[in-house]
Amino acid sequence: MAVAADAAQGAAGGDAGVSGPWPAPAKLNLFLNIVGRRADGYHLLQTVFQFIDFSDELYFAVRDDGIIRRTQAVQDIAPAMDLTLGAARLLQAATGSSFGVDIRLDKKLPVGGGLGGGSSDAATVLVVLNRLWQTGLQVDALAALGLELGADVPVFVRGQAAWGEGVGEDLRPIALPEPWFLVIDPDVRVSTAEVFSDAQLTRDAPPITIADFLAGGGLNRCEPVVRRCYPEVAEALDWLGRYAAPRLTGTGACVFAAFQRRETAKDVLSKLPAGWRGLVARGRNRSPLIEALDSAV
Repeated sequence: MAVAADAAQGAAGGDAGVSGPWPAPAKLNLFLNIVGRRADGYHLLQTVFQFIDFSDELYFAVRDDGIIRRTQAVQDIAPAMDLTLGAARLLQAATGSSFGVDIRLDKKLPVGGGLGGGSSDAATVLVVLNRLWQTGLQVDALAALGLELGADVPVFVRGQAAWGEGVGEDLRPIALPEPWFLVIDPDVRVSTAEVFSDAQLTRDAPPITIADFLAGGGLNRCEPVVRRCYPEVAEALDWLGRYAAPRLTGTGACVFAAFQRRETAKDVLSKLPAGWRGLVARGRNRSPLIEALDSAV
């Protein structure tokens, strides 16, 4: 294991033999249009992904026995449903690597919040282990593996704010302002499957163009369904609407608004009703994960 162990130790600090912390950043869907449905039931989307500088953190210790395991329990994520383990096993199988890994996940992003936490965790595993195991896959191959784990994984692998179409995997880089976002977690878990199966979901919205979006267009077509089914989210949207234009990310539950100044966003955060959670983070067109990889070279 000498070569891989040296790579692990040199990549990003940490204890002896442990590489990390590696960020798995949150994303926001700045709008979400649903323009159709494929024969297999997947919905055809238009969206814009932008990262924020708030992340889960992952640590890796490369093993020479091929075993892949996580070193601690993660609340609400059973091992069988853990995308970090799934991503490591997928990379191992695709490349024939003989290495394994111990994975520790410090979970900071809310589960079921629409911030892409599980997908981002999986992407960080693919990208970082590709380096630590020295498997040598290029970004297109890693993104293709990521798509097997979930439609949002490729954007985290590529690490660039993007216009997304298809099921979210057809990505085009896009340059966006990088405002300060106030993100509110109303402490409820939204079921994506429930939202997309709702009979009242608009599935045939007219497509929009990038120019339309940049001019201020674009709605989240899931918002009416989420408002109706999850009153906690509706309350958060209405409250945030007193201060800025509120939006739902993905299918929720988190809601957000953009501010030009950090101080303004922090001031609104200070008014958050008791029992709610919130954070202020900077929008990022380039993923903090990619920045961490570059700085570790």
